[in-house]
Amino acid sequence: MSDTKEIRSTSRRDLLKLAGLAAGVAGAAAAVSTAGAAAPVTRAEDGGYRETDHIRKYYELAR
Repeated sequence: MSDTKEIRSTSRRDLLKLAGLAAGVAGAAAAVSTAGAAAPVTRAEDGGYRETDHIRKYYELAR
């Protein structure tokens, strides 16, 4: 009896599936790493809502 190894060739479809999966994993890793590097959120002393310049600009543009 002869010992032969099966050679499995990757089809184009399988290659594209793996590439899509790798891109998704890379995106998730990037999202996790940037979330950890974000600056800590500081709240106002009274804990209330503060309307800042960028909020006013948003309200202007939303009209």
